[in-house]
Order: sequence, then C-alpha cells, then structure tokens
Amino acid sequence: MTSPAMLRRRYQADAVTTASPSRLVVMLYDRLVKDLYAAHTAIGSADIPGAHNALLHAQEIVAELTGSLDVARWEEARSLASLYEYLSHTLVRANLAKSQSYVMDCLEVVEPLRDAFATAALTPDAEPLEGVS
Repeated sequence: MTSPAMLRRRYQADAVTTASPSRLVVMLYDRLVKDLYAAHTAIGSADIPGAHNALLHAQEIVAELTGSLDVARWEEARSLASLYEYLSHTLVRANLAKSQSYVMDCLEVVEPLRDAFATAALTPDAEPLEGVS
C-alpha cells in the first residue's frame, strides 16, 4: 500500500527529474530560502540541531549552485560565483555562531537572486539558462 508520504516523495522526485534547467535553479533557490528561514526560526527557539541541519543543507545548495555555473559561457558567472562564495562563508559563520544576523545577511542576498531567476525562468527565451550547466 502506498502511503501519503511515499506519494509526496514520488511527486517531488518526478518534479525534479522533469524540470527544465531554469526551473531547477529556481527550485534550488526556493529551498535555500526555506532552509534559511528554518535556520532563523530554529536559532530563535534555541533548537541547535535544527539550526545546524538547516544551515548545512543551505550550504549544500550553495555548493550545488556554485558547481552549476559555467564561467566559459557566461561572463557574469564570475560575479555570481563571488556571491556564492560570500554566502558559503557566511553560512559557516552563522552555523558556528548560531547567529540570526548572519542568516538574515544571507537572506538579503538570496531572496533578490531567487526573484530574478524566477522572473528569468518565466520569459519565453529562458531555455537554456545561460551560464548554468
């Protein structure tokens, strides 16, 4: 018998495997924002393991976004790589200090990026997303 949790995981897996490259980037940003808010909340309620896990997952997403950049195809990828490096270092500091301030610093960078990529993904000529492999 298939449980609701199994169906949800299957749906999520199907959504990822069938998503376009630009949609995948937006999905990563959406999850990154979710993790940052989860970490902020966890830190505020002294949930150290919850904050740690959310911040580690956020670091993994930033690493994935960094790895997807193609600086040979898109000159602006270097600037984005610098932002990702900043985010990576700030997420480590947030995790070490369990600092809501560092988490908010990351959100101030990530949310506008997510909005920009979401807007770009909606344009008719969004595929393939330049600079992302």
